[in-house]
Amino acid sequence: MNFTAVIEREGDGFVSLCPELDIASQGDTVSEARDHLREAIELFLECAGNEEINSRLHGEVYITQLEVAFA
Repeated sequence: MNFTAVIEREGDGFVSLCPELDIASQGDTVSEARDHLREAIELFLECAGNEEINSRLHGEVYITQLEVAFA
């Protein structure tokens, strides 16, 4: 399965989020944060029942940029 990973710097490390399942993780590098998120998703899918997975799964997630006026 393919999921989205949003990774951003937080302090000295990085936080990663899977918006489809609302699962987060972290790491010291972007790569580590991504790998830890992958592991967290795999563990969730292994342990959760189908009902919980389906209740948390957001079918469509869009990542985009937008312009906002700021005075």
